[in-house]
Amino acid sequence: MTELTVAVVGSGYMGGGIAQVLALAGATVKIADISEEIAVRNYGRLLDEARQFVADGLFPDDAVARLEAHLSPAASIEEAVADADFIEEAVPEKIEIKHETLRRISAAARPDAVIGSNTSTILIASLAEAVTNPERFLGVHFSNPAPFIPGVELIPHPGTDESVIPMVEELVASTGKETARVKDATGFVLNRLQYALFHEATQIVEEGIATPEDIDTIVRTTFGFRLPVFGPFAIADMAGLDVYAFCYASLQTRWPERFATPESLKELVDAGKFGTKSGAGYLDVPAERTPELVAYRNKAYVAIKKLMDELGPAPIQPAPAAAAH
Repeated sequence: MTELTVAVVGSGYMGGGIAQVLALAGATVKIADISEEIAVRNYGRLLDEARQFVADGLFPDDAVARLEAHLSPAASIEEAVADADFIEEAVPEKIEIKHETLRRISAAARPDAVIGSNTSTILIASLAEAVTNPERFLGVHFSNPAPFIPGVELIPHPGTDESVIPMVEELVASTGKETARVKDATGFVLNRLQYALFHEATQIVEEGIATPEDIDTIVRTTFGFRLPVFGPFAIADMAGLDVYAFCYASLQTRWPERFATPESLKELVDAGKFGTKSGAGYLDVPAERTPELVAYRNKAYVAIKKLMDELGPAPIQPAPAAAAH
């Protein structure tokens, strides 16, 4: 894509990481904060971080030079956004702060500049109330840490002009990340799913069934192990939707409402659509592709296990005590 001029308003941990990613992709990026002093200080921090990331093999060797060429601090929000094609708001997750910031952005930006918000919890339609020409506004939700998590939620509100979304998709794709479009609803998708899992995990701890440590082990080494490669619908299709229906029936012996069989699952099973083995399910993977899919799955899981073995265990447990002399 042609080189874009980008402003990131809010230069803290999330905003700074987003700015790094966009600048490394070749965009001209200005960062702004509540004062020039803070923006300059955070600019220095981003360069220092990049030097460490290069040393650790996490950023390319020329990353610092590329950031120095494409990233700069602005004296004010107004200066940062004045010529920007795309503006990402990444200020603290309080609606009054975001509203005030979006009003300032709207007043100083070009009327055709696309504006995104990195909010993870606030409805985009609520934030749009503070935006002039709200049809050019949407959620562009990067995840923490922004330089290294490859997925981005795109959340248009009901008034977003559909024509602005491809530009944002192309910009994000230029960074090597993947986007998914979701509707403007409480929790969007990422947090709704993440908190559903966390809620069930806390229930298991509170019932005394397993410790937090053992639950984390189970998630990391069983169903969570699949998640870098397959999402929940692909996993269900491969397991067999009829099997899922039986498992729901088992869970319902204790929690009939909490684990009520989803209507969509009932409909598919009743229609004989059991997933990959029948050639139709949530994703409609043709049955003849099953051997190819299984081979890919096995190769992926072995590669992930090898990578995890190379990395070693996460430093979560306390360091072993020094041997007594």
